[in-house]
Amino acid sequence: MVMDGCLTALPTAPSAASATAGNGVASSGVAGTVLARGVSQGTLKIKAKGRTDVIVRTITIAPGDSTGWHYHHGQLLAVVKSGTLTRTLQDCSVEVAPAGSAFIEPSGAEHRHIARNAGSEPVVLYVTYLLPQGSPLSVDAEPPTCLGE
Repeated sequence: MVMDGCLTALPTAPSAASATAGNGVASSGVAGTVLARGVSQGTLKIKAKGRTDVIVRTITIAPGDSTGWHYHHGQLLAVVKSGTLTRTLQDCSVEVAPAGSAFIEPSGAEHRHIARNAGSEPVVLYVTYLLPQGSPLSVDAEPPTCLGE
């Protein structure tokens, strides 16, 4: 699976789905709600090989809290619904993602990272995981040596 595209930052709102009843006529019994939208800084490329668990989660990080250092066996697509997420990556670079941002977290131990909420309001994320079937959501990791921790 490969997906290229851009997400747009708009407020959430209920919306009618564009589904049809099989005869080309939209069904009035179909509705959808946009949970979150975000804008990527560039092209998003998602790849999954073999049988893949697709999991959608809402993650809330309280002010002053963090996820701990970890990595994932598959890619994640994240949208920051509210708050500002600060991520420190394996090379000790820091990325800040405000509400309305979208980003991909790459897979593998070489892409360990930690996500922090340095703000005063909760960070709410909508995250879609694309994991090899049966993989855990995340794997704990040691901080990188560049941090001196």
